[in-house]
Amino acid sequence: MSGESSTVATLGASLRRGVGVPIAVIALLAMVVLPLPPFVLDILFTFNIALSLMIVVAVFSIRRPLEFATFPSVLLVATVFRLALNVASTRVVLMNGHGGSGAAGHVIESFGHFVIGSNFAVGIVVFVILTIINFVVITKGAGRISEVSARFTLDAMPGKQMAIDADLNAGLIDQQEARNRRAEVRAEADFYGSMDGASKFVRGDATAAILILLVNLLGGIAIGPLMHDMSLGDAARVYTTLTIGDGLVAQIPALLLSMAVAVIVTRMSREQDIGAEVARQLVGDPRLIAVAAVILGLLGLIPGMPNIVFLGMAILAAWLARHLQGRELERSREAQRVPLTRPRGEPRDLSWEDLPSVDLIGLEVGYRLVPLVDAEQGGDLMPRIRGVRLKLTQELGFLIPAVHIRDDLELAPNAYRISLSGVPVGEGIVHPERELAIDPGRVFGTIEGLATRDPAFGLDALWIEPALRERAQSFGYTVVDAGTVIATHLGQLVGRNAHELLGHEEVQNLLANLAKSAPKLVEDLVPKILPLGVLVKVLQGLLSERVPIRNLRAILEALAEIAPKTQESSALIAQVRLALARQIVQDIAGLSTELPVITLDAGIEQALSVALTNGASAGIEPGLAERLQTRLAEAVQRQELTGHPSVLLVPPTLRSTLARFLRATVPELHVLAWNEIPDNRRVRLVSTIGQQ
Repeated sequence: MSGESSTVATLGASLRRGVGVPIAVIALLAMVVLPLPPFVLDILFTFNIALSLMIVVAVFSIRRPLEFATFPSVLLVATVFRLALNVASTRVVLMNGHGGSGAAGHVIESFGHFVIGSNFAVGIVVFVILTIINFVVITKGAGRISEVSARFTLDAMPGKQMAIDADLNAGLIDQQEARNRRAEVRAEADFYGSMDGASKFVRGDATAAILILLVNLLGGIAIGPLMHDMSLGDAARVYTTLTIGDGLVAQIPALLLSMAVAVIVTRMSREQDIGAEVARQLVGDPRLIAVAAVILGLLGLIPGMPNIVFLGMAILAAWLARHLQGRELERSREAQRVPLTRPRGEPRDLSWEDLPSVDLIGLEVGYRLVPLVDAEQGGDLMPRIRGVRLKLTQELGFLIPAVHIRDDLELAPNAYRISLSGVPVGEGIVHPERELAIDPGRVFGTIEGLATRDPAFGLDALWIEPALRERAQSFGYTVVDAGTVIATHLGQLVGRNAHELLGHEEVQNLLANLAKSAPKLVEDLVPKILPLGVLVKVLQGLLSERVPIRNLRAILEALAEIAPKTQESSALIAQVRLALARQIVQDIAGLSTELPVITLDAGIEQALSVALTNGASAGIEPGLAERLQTRLAEAVQRQELTGHPSVLLVPPTLRSTLARFLRATVPELHVLAWNEIPDNRRVRLVSTIGQQ
């Protein structure tokens, strides 16, 4: 008994691992060769109809096509199963048809008598019509849609990959989410490519149904009189009944599968409940139903028309339109109903609580952008902003404060404004009903949209309709929604002005966190050797020069070495930059061993050195300062076109001054001192800026 139980358990485990599917395929092929009794055909035909109904229900139940990714394989198996049944039933019909209309089973007999009755011509016409509907209308349309969907999906893959990379670089998603999205893009391309081929199964099946009908009909009429001594009329009656019944039993599941193919390739790739969407878009607008009611009513008033039917349907449509309009008015009243609060008692006196606090990071939006913030209305701006905060926190090395969002009626409806410490630092206009197609410089097609510029990086862009998203991606555009535009712009401004967000409280929290792993270092340095205020200035100075402070231990160790000698912040920052030189160059150039640099000629360096020696950078001649900014901006633009970072290499005595001087006018330029280049990096001179 134990051996039998073990065998059964092993068989069950094998079936659960998917071995049952190959066994089922082999059984289907066996049906083509082995004769089946009529009662087995009844069971298999019934199962075939049930399987087709299950597939149709599954197609309508899924929220997106990729949830039924095995549909092409299921379609292939169902088609082979139905063809195998056709072969098996053809054998039974031709071998046993002389025994009467029940020789091939009760299912075939019932379908034959139900459709044909006593008129063979009607049965043939009905079958031909069903086949034409399946072959010419549904199957042909579904095949064309599958072909076009597969082509556009493959063309849109590079744009979708670029959009994923853009979201990853903006901090909206992490590495795991990026891998999941890339896998989903590949799965979507594989699915629609498979559907392009699988739709040919259904089309071929419809063709085979017509040929099988002709074989059964002509073969039966010939076999009956020649082999079984039947009269021509009896042979025509019996074999026509069996042939039409057999064809209908196979054609109805084929029609259901063709409909399932058409539904799954015509629905949109984004997640949606197709039943709810059809109801909302078709009968959700009372105006559509009202127009239909008016037209039906006019038709019902024409003499000679079926007046009762048309007028009855017009009354029903008018009642439904009135009912839907009443529901819309009720919802609008509920939305506008604001509870009124009346003051009770004497008003309280002013207190310190009435003093408004200044938000470190603020985002103000116009009233049309409020749905982007409201999660109940489907807005996803808050999760995107949390993703930006997480990415900046990990990159910069300190906790980015929360973003306080509020609506502002003084702003334009589609406008937003970003402020730091109560001071606006950026603003823009977005269209929530559209998507932004950004031109990264490699676009090879044109598309309709509202011309604009990406507010974060200033690239040329277009506000396009959501339906044009895949087309724009296939042309090379990076397409993002309005929420991503705002979140990316916010992240770019916060990263550029991160030094304004770091204060005494944040630095104290950083020290407390580091004290868990290096308590002696923190205890001996702050505040015994270095006051907390000086440390704050040093860390702010590093952030203002785009140097992350995530390696706080190395920063404090460098400060512990020089702090006993000087408390001047610029000297402390220079010492810390030397300690972080490898990290600084790594963030700029990545893993490349070669660092392309821009230098100043000896005349400019001497002029700047003299100005600094005299005590102020204001001694630089204005014309020279303007030419220097212009030449450096042109050099940075040339470097961006080649895809390389822009680095200005100067003497250590000039680095700090030039970094502050160029920060506002040429923000993309990194200013490094000679002694900040690690030994494992080679310097390659790309241009020299002269006075002329």
